[in-house]
Amino acid sequence: MTAPTIRSALPADEHAWRRLWRGYCDFYGASVSDTVSNRTWTRILDPDSAIMCIVAEVDGQVYGFANCVVHENTWETQAVCYLEDLFVEPSARGHGMGRALIEWLRNSMRAEGWARLYWMTHGNNQARRLYDEFSLADGFVRYVVKQA
Repeated sequence: MTAPTIRSALPADEHAWRRLWRGYCDFYGASVSDTVSNRTWTRILDPDSAIMCIVAEVDGQVYGFANCVVHENTWETQAVCYLEDLFVEPSARGHGMGRALIEWLRNSMRAEGWARLYWMTHGNNQARRLYDEFSLADGFVRYVVKQA
């Protein structure tokens, strides 16, 4: 497989994004409503939204995506980028798609002046081998409080 082209998601990528999004949700055993998925896609395409999506494409086919949120924070004066969702189609794993997506974001961090790029994953995610090449996990434990 040739090296992927990394680019911002376009309206024409909706079908591919939704296919990969379903795969991502299935991977994490998450049930996300169509309403949330529709709203996420709308925000991805909205230039005024803090949410963005980049895709990994080879020969006109999208094999992976990264959904991110660029936001202000209380620990630095610059914005930071939260890599919220990263997914590569299983048949394309091991061909540098995930690495290329993260490298693109790391380059954007430098170009845009973000203070940092960060993400979370399950402790048993096999992709941690790749993630550990960028930075070791910082040891924080996540707590989630949901609306009743």
